[in-house]
Amino acid sequence: MSELKYTEIEAEFKTHEKICAERYEGILDSFDKGSKRMQRIEYLLYAVIASVFFGKDMILDIVKTFIGK
Repeated sequence: MSELKYTEIEAEFKTHEKICAERYEGILDSFDKGSKRMQRIEYLLYAVIASVFFGKDMILDIVKTFIGK
């Protein structure tokens, strides 16, 4: 393999590594955003479950108690 060909391959590989690193950062960012979103959905589900078990009036009394303090 000629020296020129090796240099070209090395340059292409470095470019490939850079692009992959950027994509990987984007994937990690998407996971973080998705995790935060799922946590909010989880809290909403807990609120719905609590309101089904205890009733709307009981939940409103609890919220008023916490807000009133």
